[in-house]
Amino acid sequence: MNQTTLPTRPIASTGLRISEIGFGAASLGNLYRATSDTEAQHAVERAWDLGIRYFDTAPHYGLGLSERRIGAALKQYPRDEYVLSTKVGRLLVPNQNPLGQDGDFVVPDDLRRQWDFSQDGILKSLKASLDRLGTDRVDVLYSHDPDQNCPDSAWQAAETLTELRDCGVIGARGIGTNSAEQLAELFAADAIDVAMLAGRFTLLEADGIHELLEAATKHGKSIVAVGVFNSGLLANPRPPADAHYNYAPAPAEMLARANRLADVCEAAGISLPQAAIAFPLRHPCVANVTLGMRTPEQVERNTALYRSNVPVELWSALENEHLLPLSLP
Repeated sequence: MNQTTLPTRPIASTGLRISEIGFGAASLGNLYRATSDTEAQHAVERAWDLGIRYFDTAPHYGLGLSERRIGAALKQYPRDEYVLSTKVGRLLVPNQNPLGQDGDFVVPDDLRRQWDFSQDGILKSLKASLDRLGTDRVDVLYSHDPDQNCPDSAWQAAETLTELRDCGVIGARGIGTNSAEQLAELFAADAIDVAMLAGRFTLLEADGIHELLEAATKHGKSIVAVGVFNSGLLANPRPPADAHYNYAPAPAEMLARANRLADVCEAAGISLPQAAIAFPLRHPCVANVTLGMRTPEQVERNTALYRSNVPVELWSALENEHLLPLSLP
């Protein structure tokens, strides 16, 4: 087995270091289609062989199925050799009115999600996650989409996460969200250590990122970038006509922009997804890009895309064409 690990970066001021790309395990919760236990196991094992040492999951992903599969797959490896994160804010409780399937996750809906960012809710959620994962600790604990609940949920969760970190129960406090709002304020208040930001720091958009990057730099915080393919629009060398953006069919103007990005990438001798992964990693406050992975083949493809050499001239060419959403050092 290849024990070579990928380059790592620190989650600032926490003592944790994570591989520059991570294994996003939403698909292991049967997102959109069923995945077998064997396929999930082999995907994690292939990620390990290729040097990935950061694995992210959540109770939300398949009503706990993703956590169980990640835990089962990782139990063969030394616990101190990888970084594991999960999330809180959605308690899994019995569903009194099951319909058969849990929405986009192909699992029975015998459970349902219940928003709860209270201290009691977070502690219950963490304990249940540890049981499903089969471990005694998680390294990073994120509040999951608190902005979708109410404006105060992120701050409420941060108080409990800080207590857990200070007691040594977790290594880092975080927030996982699709919105950049509040993140700069949370960084400035030292309420969290890391923000897992989905779909907002990409080649297609960087709304609110200037303020966030300034706050991360000033206060010594980190960002994990996810959704860098913008729901698949940047996932292929050339976006298909039916590509999605932000979980919906891509508008014509976004398709056109993605094709213009692809033109410049092709001229530089690389592909659009290679550039999509490399772009956020250019900033020193970005600790990691986490990519969704379901199969060993997806793991191999994502790792190869990350490992590719993206010439620095590409960024100048994109900037000259007014295609970069923001300039990075």
